[in-house]
Amino acid sequence: MASLLIASTGGAHRLAWKDAAALGPAPRLARPWPAAVAAPAPLLRTSTADITSLRVITAVKTPYLPDGRFDLEAYDSLINMQIDGGAEGVIVGGTTGEGHLMSWDEHIMLIGHTVNCFGAKVKVVGNTGSNSTREAIHATEQGFAVGMHAALHINPYYGKTSIEGLISHFEAVLPMGPTIIYNVPSRTGQDIPPAVIEAVSSFTNLAGVKECVGHERVKCYTDKGITIWSGNDDECHDSRWKYGATGVISVASNLIPGLMHDLMYEGENKTLNEKLFPLMKWLFCQPNPIALNTALAQLGVVRPVFRLPYVPLPLEKRVEFVRIVESIGRENFVGENEARVLDDDDFVLVSRY
Repeated sequence: MASLLIASTGGAHRLAWKDAAALGPAPRLARPWPAAVAAPAPLLRTSTADITSLRVITAVKTPYLPDGRFDLEAYDSLINMQIDGGAEGVIVGGTTGEGHLMSWDEHIMLIGHTVNCFGAKVKVVGNTGSNSTREAIHATEQGFAVGMHAALHINPYYGKTSIEGLISHFEAVLPMGPTIIYNVPSRTGQDIPPAVIEAVSSFTNLAGVKECVGHERVKCYTDKGITIWSGNDDECHDSRWKYGATGVISVASNLIPGLMHDLMYEGENKTLNEKLFPLMKWLFCQPNPIALNTALAQLGVVRPVFRLPYVPLPLEKRVEFVRIVESIGRENFVGENEARVLDDDDFVLVSRY
């Protein structure tokens, strides 16, 4: 006789069809598929206005143990150095922090860890963007649930979409909390044109844009009252003091947070900007975060461990970094050890973690 499998907490039980019929007709659904249940809105830790006031946000490095797992002791030390140097916010798991090399479990854990340990002292911006709107929504819900102050959202990359698709993507993630949109077409392969930002500028959760296209684009937005952070260390001084940017989301501040704070707070300073330019140029001699990872290892503040596909800079570039440190002054860099060149054999490359 045919039977019906019914699950219960005690296991599964089979009923004869005639017995199942005694249970009455099956309930009818109002629609072919059950409606999605919206996650409860998280209690936000800060306001959008608090985010728009930040001038120095560090795209913080994620350090590793020799087996490739997170080195949370070194990470905590890096965050403390940022706070001591005057950074007001950190991007967790961004490009510099290698979020693209993390599982989402690792990613959300690191956001939560940063909030729990440092959220009272520094604003935590979680990079929860994705080229999948569904994934971006889910990750952002989780990020706000563990307490991040704001989300960083990139435009969909690789599987690029239309202008209308970009607007719809950002409209889907903006309602969840304070948001910084990140435009870096050199990585995504697609520019976010001003028309897209203007279309979503009415969302109260739009804190602003991390813009990597250049000064003209920065001025286009600041003239309209849209908050902009320069995404290019070598342009941030002029973006701030000539084109109206609020500040910088910086790679260099991992190394010199105090000097980057001065660059954004102490008024126009061509002398300091020119002094830092060789470092900023060096940091992008190969795709970020290769040089930064190498530099922090040379300074002895992180282990010389790389998650592949990243590998350290070649010897001649490591020698150049030591000279740059000497020219700027070791006292301006994070950590207490002297900058070392390091041998090739000192570096650990991890492919399974």
